[in-house]
This record gives sequence, structure tokens and C-alpha cells, in this order.
Amino acid sequence: MPDGYEQISSKWMDGHGPDGEIVLSSRVRLARNINNMSFPYLAPDSQTEEVQKQVKSIYEQKNRDFADFAFFQVKDVLPLQRQVLIEKHLISPLLVREPHNSAVLMRQDEAVIIMINEEDHLRIQCLLPGLQLEQALQEAMSYDDLLERELDYAFDENWGYLTVCPTNVGTGLRASVMVHLPALVLTKQINRVLAAIAQVGLAVRGLYGEGSEMVGNLVQISNQITLGQSEVEIVRNLYSVTKQVIEQEFQARQLLLNEGRERLADRVNRALGILRYARVLSSQEAMQLLSDVRLGIDSGLIDEVDGSVMKELMVMLQPACLQVWTGKELDGLERDMERARLINKRLGAGKV
Repeated sequence: MPDGYEQISSKWMDGHGPDGEIVLSSRVRLARNINNMSFPYLAPDSQTEEVQKQVKSIYEQKNRDFADFAFFQVKDVLPLQRQVLIEKHLISPLLVREPHNSAVLMRQDEAVIIMINEEDHLRIQCLLPGLQLEQALQEAMSYDDLLERELDYAFDENWGYLTVCPTNVGTGLRASVMVHLPALVLTKQINRVLAAIAQVGLAVRGLYGEGSEMVGNLVQISNQITLGQSEVEIVRNLYSVTKQVIEQEFQARQLLLNEGRERLADRVNRALGILRYARVLSSQEAMQLLSDVRLGIDSGLIDEVDGSVMKELMVMLQPACLQVWTGKELDGLERDMERARLINKRLGAGKV
């Protein structure tokens, strides 16, 4: 594990980025495989070891291009530290499920992460704050180009990049945005909006991707089509739909302010009071209360709290990050107590 792994903050948590009141982050991920090698789930150890060896060799030789990167094997990372990387949205749960020959090549600011021997041989990811899909695509593709100069990718003239999952064949691109939609939830418009997103060929998932639920009014919107469109077309389509979602969320927030300003002010300030003084907080309750406070900040109803702290807290309160922050293993009740104490300090007069 590289030096500094215990830091909780990542580049995508810093500041807001474009449209940061609603879009917490933009992520682009490229799936790639090496020609004439079995996919990871079928490959013998000798082949997954060879994949890891080839990528590590590129990292070690291309000093200028990867000077600010660190390379580490997943098997050498303690389980708690692996979970921290998942909670920070830096790696996938699948990468740590079979950690034998899995590895990570990570840039120091954690904005660019290359996962080795996950579902595919390579997953090249860029994660940025706010709505920066085109910038994330450019970053990811620049490192993809560097690797492709040295690696023989599995590519078909008709089908494009070949991947384990057929839904990734073609560009191998998954682009997503994490959006905060509390007003659409409060005005009961969320189901209509999410249904409309699905009708235009995009997927809607929870905080931690496929199979996870919506927590803290956060959802991920991503492309489903990877074949028949270019990378730029896929990203521009997602960007366009995201801008429409942003506009609808802003309209819902204005509706709440126009028709029930005092009621909304009461809700968000009650949430702030609980977060400041509660002694025990579950992660789900804390996420919902943080969502309310974030809405209050963005709507101008709360001005004594820095909005940038909310995104960081949404990660810090997760079980593994919380235990890294405290420096000790915690059972369920202890986590709920430490979570409350952390948030009390961060939102009160003191600073963590």
C-alpha cells in the first residue's frame, strides 16, 4: 500500500467542481484485456501473474509518465484498508474478492486508478469532482494510450475492445455521475425522473453501484451502451441528460423554497442540530441527515457550515474509514458512537 493510504480525502472530495451543488463526482472507466490471454476468471495463475508483471514493468520503466503513481498488490493490503479504498470509490468490491494476483496502480491524488486483474485484465479509471465527464475521459484515455503502446490489447475490427461482460464490448467505456437529488425526493418527483433516465438508455444505481440502494438521496447515473457509439458520444449523451436532471433538481428546490421555506428551513436546521449533538448515529441515519444539511447549505438556509465538508463526511462516516480515523477496530455500537463524535466535532466549533 502506498504511503498516505490512511488519508481519507481524495481529489474528488475536494471542493465542488462544476455544478458541484448537485453533482458530487464524475467517473470514467475503461475495460481492457490483453490479447491471447484468458480473461481473469478463467486464467491460470501464470497468466494473471504475467498481466501484473507487464503492467508493473511499464510503471517501472516509464518514470516520467508514472512518476507520481504507486503500485501495490491487493494481497499485501489489510482487509480494513481494502474496504477504505472501496468506500472512497477508488476500487471495486470485485477487485478484492479474489486478491491473489490483483493489483492497483494509483496516482498520488487518487484521481487516476488502474485496477489489474479485476473482471477484466485492466480497468482504467478517472474520478473527478463535479460534472467533469469530458475531462475524466481525456485523463483516462491518455493513460490508456500509454499502456496500449506497450500492451497488445484484445481488439476486434467489428466488435471493438473485447471484454468479459458483453455489455462492455465496443468502447469498454463506463461513464457515471454521482448526483444529490434531495428536492426531487421531497417533492415526490424522483421516480418519474429516474424512469425517464432509464427510457433514454442510461442506468440508475445506488451509492456503491450495481445492486446498492439509494442512500442519502445519492444516485449514480451511467451509460449502458458501449457499442455503436464513440467514447465522446457516450460521454456527451450522459452530460446532456445530467444537465437536464440538474435543472429539474434546481426547479424542485425552488418549489420547496417558494411554497414551504420555513418548513424546509426547520427540516434542515433540525438535521444540523441532531448531527451536532447526537451521541449515537447509524450510517444510514447520518447519510440522510447530511443530505438534509447539504440541501440547506446549497439553498442558502444554512450559512455557518462549509459545504465542502459534507462530501468528505459522507465518506468518512463509512465503517472502514471511521475505523482508520479512530485507529482501532470497532464493533457496531462503537462505530455508531464514534461516527456521532466525528460529525459533532466536524460540524461544531472544533475541527477534526
